[in-house]
Amino acid sequence: MCPLRIVVDRLEDWRPYFPSEDVITADDFLAQDRQHRLADEPNRTTRVINLCGELDDLGTGYYVSLLAQARGHRVLPAVETLNALGRKALVDLQLDGLDALLDDLRRQGALCGDRLTLRVLFGDCREPGLARLARKLFERLPCPLLEARLVRRHGAWRLARLKPLRLRELTADEQDLFATALNRHSRRVWRTPQARRRYRFDLAILVDPEEALPPSNRGALKAFIRAGRRQGIDVSLITRRDAGRLAEFDGLFIRETTALDHHTYRMARRAEHEGLVVIDAPRDILRCTNKVYLHALLRARGVPAPEGILLKRGDRRPLAERVAGLGFPLVLKIPDGAFSRGIVKVASLEELARESERLFATSALLLLQEWLPTAFDWRIGVLDGQVLFASRYYMARGHWQIYDHSGGRVKSGGFTTHDPAEVPPAVIKAALRATRLIGDGFYGVDIKQAGERVVVIEVNDNPNVDAGIEDAMLGRALYERIMAVFLARMEARIGQRASLEG
Repeated sequence: MCPLRIVVDRLEDWRPYFPSEDVITADDFLAQDRQHRLADEPNRTTRVINLCGELDDLGTGYYVSLLAQARGHRVLPAVETLNALGRKALVDLQLDGLDALLDDLRRQGALCGDRLTLRVLFGDCREPGLARLARKLFERLPCPLLEARLVRRHGAWRLARLKPLRLRELTADEQDLFATALNRHSRRVWRTPQARRRYRFDLAILVDPEEALPPSNRGALKAFIRAGRRQGIDVSLITRRDAGRLAEFDGLFIRETTALDHHTYRMARRAEHEGLVVIDAPRDILRCTNKVYLHALLRARGVPAPEGILLKRGDRRPLAERVAGLGFPLVLKIPDGAFSRGIVKVASLEELARESERLFATSALLLLQEWLPTAFDWRIGVLDGQVLFASRYYMARGHWQIYDHSGGRVKSGGFTTHDPAEVPPAVIKAALRATRLIGDGFYGVDIKQAGERVVVIEVNDNPNVDAGIEDAMLGRALYERIMAVFLARMEARIGQRASLEG
């Protein structure tokens, strides 16, 4: 377990809370000898929770965050957050888009009167109706203790001021909320020293408990946790509400369906900025979630893919001219469809005109490809340039896709999992060629095999790993191999920091 430091102005400030050996004064923290710390804490990154006052430029609290970052610690709040809080223009930029939430809260009756002061403690607040606002403020500007002042002008609510709050300013009720929020935010505060030493690294797995078709089922998530802990990685499940906690961890594993205009992408970017090992990395999400990009990439690099063209909204050329050379039926796709959504089969020029007009409402470009009827698609799982698993996903009964969304309930076909050594070499070769164009992350390559022809349909950045399906061949070794990649990359990050400091 990586060390934790809770920095306060005076030890008396911590008196209302449970005693912890992790608490240290600002003076003692600033006076720490760097070389002594390196000798005592090899290969581990210290987390710092800065609860000091004087967080303005050149104040004691500001220097705590500044020196923590210079020493390679992960600190909350970061200097960038403090700089933003000190400048209203930067606060407004960080909180762009808050007006819609404030208007929604007004309509719900959560905002009353003309002025309101909201205290945010690790993203929590005492007012249940304002919980969404508190969480949003903490996600955008992660500072442990915040005070927001809101005013109503001309019928609309606006954020007038957002500033850090001092620990000693909390009321008795707020102290209880703070202790609960801190406990949830960082379990290390309450662990015994023996428990802390069990793990070298901390990994967060991002999930959505409400997702209908998650990338990993409960059995797989439990297997990931067990595999990580066997290798010295403490694995915790988090949700989008924990965005402000990312700096606590050494790695982020996204097990929620990704999209660009989505919190999964934003959290991946923030985690990468914090120096975490991230799978799926923002670059992978950017490249894999867009079918238009993949179509152009595969064609440019000579990787076998279905024949197809791009349709552009507003193109004045006759549709028949644009699709010349392609025979019906064809498959029309929006760029960012997932789980067979946003993909339609068209059997005539008239049907293509009708469906493209409908889909152009959401995208300026559409992908039109030849239809390749097969009983199943290969899904080849690749991590760090190595094949992990090979599965066949069969088409839903009476349907041409793996997932059938035509009824009230989503239906899917069956599956079989195979030893990669038994998969046709052309399929494996195509999968590895395609993933090398993307990066060294975790990918699921969908491939169609029609006789001797093998084509890459798409590369998914967030491939399914479900207990009982993708692990049918390797069992728990599948989870061990994935966790081993995280371990190797987190150790490499430590090595890189040590070489820079040397």
